[in-house]
Amino acid sequence: MKQILIIFLAIAVVSCNNSNSKEQTNKNMSSETNYGTFDGKEIKQYTISNAAGMEVSIINYGGTVTKIITPDKNGKKGDVVLGYDTLSGYLQTGNPYLGSLIGRYGNRIANGKFTLDGKEYSLATNNNGQSLHGGNKGYDKVVWDAKKLPGDSSLELTYASKDGEEGYPGNLSVKVVYTVTTDNALKIEYDATTDKATPVNLTNHCYFNLSAGADSTILDHELELNASKFTEVNDVLIPTGKLPDVKNTPMDFTSSKRIGKDIDSVKGGYDHNWVINKNGTTLEKVASLYHPASGRLMEVFTTEPGIQFYSGNFLDGSLKYTKNGQKYVVHAGLCLETQHFPDGPNQPSFPNTILKPGEKYHQTSLYKFSVK
Repeated sequence: MKQILIIFLAIAVVSCNNSNSKEQTNKNMSSETNYGTFDGKEIKQYTISNAAGMEVSIINYGGTVTKIITPDKNGKKGDVVLGYDTLSGYLQTGNPYLGSLIGRYGNRIANGKFTLDGKEYSLATNNNGQSLHGGNKGYDKVVWDAKKLPGDSSLELTYASKDGEEGYPGNLSVKVVYTVTTDNALKIEYDATTDKATPVNLTNHCYFNLSAGADSTILDHELELNASKFTEVNDVLIPTGKLPDVKNTPMDFTSSKRIGKDIDSVKGGYDHNWVINKNGTTLEKVASLYHPASGRLMEVFTTEPGIQFYSGNFLDGSLKYTKNGQKYVVHAGLCLETQHFPDGPNQPSFPNTILKPGEKYHQTSLYKFSVK
């Protein structure tokens, strides 16, 4: 009888251990849930994660990041990007690209026109007479093909952008891979090829608020940018071609500075491209964002030559279906969009943005989260 009892207890211990092992495995299992329909296509939300518990959710509408869950200095997890509770939010008129993939050309092109190989192309002028973020139906408003990659940490999105779409030349094949790394970073890898010369400038438009909803604005966040120059712009945010030095100006983030310190000295708020201090296309750290109250730190790495810091100037509290009904007021979130420069096709002195047949567009950006 004693032997039977010992065997029973041993089985119970093994069973318990197996249960715990399964529970541990499930902690970083990817998931896939229905999110609605658009243009007759099913929209799904994919969640990818790592063993440390960082989670990122993405929908195949617009390749949009809907959640980034990461802990604060006390270990409490929170969602550090603005977004909506339902697909209706992302579909609403006036959605300011929350979390979306941006293309074919991120940022602005002057007067919606550029000339390439002797031919002038006309784009939709959807922003004060300029073309912004790919036009009326950029990559933020299309359905991407999604495929979970082996493991729980990566999602691949692909999109075939047709010749003439939104006025751009060439059939462009685009692939974006989101990965949650083992050291708590969201890595975004972008690739594209074309059959005709075309401008390409891909990026992501997450709005970050590292307080995870505790603060209504990002003005108390501290930002550092490894950039000693920025692209000066006119009243409609088109570059003048000049690259002023940031030293002794409100644009100086070469050492960490509270965002609210000088924002009132910048007409309209920050919405500018900083010229990163780097040579070549290696992956380098270019920005740090810190929220003292939560202790969250986000470091940005990229292969790109520029970064657009946008301080959420056009948010006005009117967006519907927001997470938990929050009011996204002016400066509720900020964007750090890794990119080539605005209006690149019309600015010969700027880094090249023209992709030609036989070439491969590639950029990598990484948003790494920690606490201090």
